[in-house]
Amino acid sequence: MTAFFDTSVLIPVFLEDHEHHQRSWNLFADADKRSNYCAAHSLAEVYATMTRLPGRNRLSGEQVLLFLDSIREHLTPVALTVEEYHSGIRDAVDLGVVGGTMYDALIARCALKAKAHTIYTWNIRHFEQFGSKIVERLRTP
Repeated sequence: MTAFFDTSVLIPVFLEDHEHHQRSWNLFADADKRSNYCAAHSLAEVYATMTRLPGRNRLSGEQVLLFLDSIREHLTPVALTVEEYHSGIRDAVDLGVVGGTMYDALIARCALKAKAHTIYTWNIRHFEQFGSKIVERLRTP
């Protein structure tokens, strides 16, 4: 059975004091790239977030690259074509998606492309607006 990891699940994997760390870590540690996926752009989202965290949690680019290597060892990144991006954005506009939730809409599109049976996210509310094909797959770790 295929599973898809949203960025909101990936970031706590690497932050031991995050409230979702243990549950995210347990799921991630058991992931096998043959049947577990993430959006290719989630790699950039993890980098952007981890290098801009406040205080002692902020990491250098080199440190985050190690995390990205770990993600790529456990998950297969899925990329959209230009046409899939455009179609995904058009569909999101039709649903009234605005702001950063657009990234979640594209993650949902990647999950469908990967034929994921399950989409793991801590942002259930964001993903619920993308229709029944997404909602029926949503789970928290």
